[in-house]
Amino acid sequence: MTFSDAVLLFFAGLASGAANAVAGGGTFLTFGAMTLVGLPPIVANATSSVTQLPGYITSTLAYWTDIRHFRRGALLLCLISALGALAGSLILLALSNPSFRALVPWLLIAATALFAAGPWLKPAAGPEHQASVGSLAGSIAQFATAVYGGFFGAGMGVMMLATLGLTQAGDYHRLNALKNMLSIVIAVVAILVFVSGGVVAWPQAIVMIPGVALGGYAGVWIAKRVPQGLVRGFVVAVGLLLAFYYFTKG
Repeated sequence: MTFSDAVLLFFAGLASGAANAVAGGGTFLTFGAMTLVGLPPIVANATSSVTQLPGYITSTLAYWTDIRHFRRGALLLCLISALGALAGSLILLALSNPSFRALVPWLLIAATALFAAGPWLKPAAGPEHQASVGSLAGSIAQFATAVYGGFFGAGMGVMMLATLGLTQAGDYHRLNALKNMLSIVIAVVAILVFVSGGVVAWPQAIVMIPGVALGGYAGVWIAKRVPQGLVRGFVVAVGLLLAFYYFTKG
């Protein structure tokens, strides 16, 4: 890793943390930066998961009071999320880099579209939804989301918030709190699998993590001054550029 690579990774982490704090989509930036410095796509994906974990933890702690309202149902969804993440991450490790590279542009297109539609996928305000935490529909939806999160992860937060809004009870803030906690479970399980598989680039992760942390803090300042739509548009543009890059590099 060269000095210029380290600088690029740090500032990509900074932008990722800020984007996550304002509108989400930081994974596009970390994954893209690691691709640009020459990491194979599976390693870039696995390492990106490591860099995003601290942000999930701090977000969950901030919502801890809301999470307590879910109790047993949340524990069930944590178990389901762990199983789904295990399946998704093992599927990723079973692929070769060329095979995963062929899938990446399509995954990026799907994740970018999902992220762009995020404002319309948020659960409506109000205490009641179609089902309660721990329902069969919610369990199936969460398992599928966790498989995706363990396999790729970009756009997972938007996907999870949308499915939770359709299948769980609770207002927006409580569902967002639950989403953050489940994201930790998915990320931890996936990271354990990736570490055991030897596909995490630790020097790159160590350089990027402080940037993500600082960006998350700076995101509060940015959120007060920069329209969320502008940040969201920037992240969508990055996602489309990455997809184009992988389509043409093929």
